Amino acid sequence: MLTLTRDDGYEISDDAGRLDVDRVHHWLSTDAYWARDRPRDVMLRAIEGSWVYGVYRPDDQAQVAFARVVTDGATFAWLCDVYVDRAERGRGLARWLVGAIRDQLAGLRMRRILLATNDAHGLYGPLGFQPVVNPERWMEHFPQAQVTPLTGKGPDGDEPLTVEL
Repeated sequence: MLTLTRDDGYEISDDAGRLDVDRVHHWLSTDAYWARDRPRDVMLRAIEGSWVYGVYRPDDQAQVAFARVVTDGATFAWLCDVYVDRAERGRGLARWLVGAIRDQLAGLRMRRILLATNDAHGLYGPLGFQPVVNPERWMEHFPQAQVTPLTGKGPDGDEPLTVEL
C-alpha cells in the first residue's frame, strides 16, 4: 500500500476502498475531455482493472484528485485519467500525484510508462515524460470503429485466414 502525506496534510493513497467512485465518475464523465460521457459501468470496470490513486484533503479527507495505472506490474504501465478537482487546482497536487506514481513504478523497474495528453505537456515534461521515441513502431486499433466484419480471407483475398492461438 502506498500512502504519502505532504507537509500541508494532503494525502495520496492507492487504497481502492477509499475512492469516492461517484465523485470520480462525475469528474471524468462531465469535465475530462478524454472521458466525457463515459458510462458509470465502464468507469467501474476501469477502476477494477487498474491500480488506482486518490488524493485526499487534510481537513475532511474528501477526495480531491484521481489517477489510475493500467499495468502488468513488471514491464509496462499506462498512466491515465489524471484529474484534480477544479477547486483544488494550483496547489501542485497533480505534479505531486504523478511524481509519486512515477516513483512507485520506477521502483518496480518498469521498462516503459506511457501516457497521452492534449494539453498537459508542461505538467508531465518536468517529471521526465517525453514524446514517444520511434513513434513509427507504435500502432493503435479502435475496435468500436471497425465496420467491416472479418472475411476469413488472407491479405490477398484468396487464401484462408489462419489464426494460431
